Parts: sequence; structure tokens; C-alpha cells
Amino acid sequence: MTWTTVGRTDDLTRGEGRAYVVGERQIAVFLLGDGTVRAVDAVCPHKGGPIADGQIDGDVVVCPLHQYAYSLTSGACTDEGIGSVAVYEAQISDGEIAVRLG
Repeated sequence: MTWTTVGRTDDLTRGEGRAYVVGERQIAVFLLGDGTVRAVDAVCPHKGGPIADGQIDGDVVVCPLHQYAYSLTSGACTDEGIGSVAVYEAQISDGEIAVRLG
């Protein structure tokens, strides 16, 4: 598993996300208020909503289509019966954001 640089922290606003293509996957990367980054699948498993456009509330992101919330740590949905999203390691180094697919 190697790290893939997807962009710069300057490309993101704290508290918001952005979608990137990594290999054949779409990854949503969020710059949290504390300056750390989190990365999850960019497509909601419920109806394909754009997770990167969702609102962050603490440690969860809320899909903008139907308001399902997913943990940015585990990927689990807070509602039963809805699938989870994959979570990826993410880091910032010298102003660049990198993710590692597993």
C-alpha cells in the first residue's frame, strides 16, 4: 500500500470536503477544524449521493441527498440497514494531502 498525493491543503476549506479520483476510486477528503484530514468513499451507498458535498458534524459526515450520517473514523452509517463507506488513511505532509488505499 503506497501513499498517493491527491492535492494541497490550500485546495480545501476547513470543515468541508472535496472529491478526488485515486486509481479507479472516488475518495472524499475532508479537512477538519483541527487541521487534520479524513478520507472516505465519495459515493453514498444508499443512493449514490456525493459524500464530499456533505456537512461535517463532529466525527460524521451527512450525505446531502437523504441525510444519512457516516462516521469518518469507522465508515459506519448511524442508521441501521444502510451500508457503510470505506475509510482510508489520510495525512498532510508539507501542505500536500495524501491517502493510502487498503
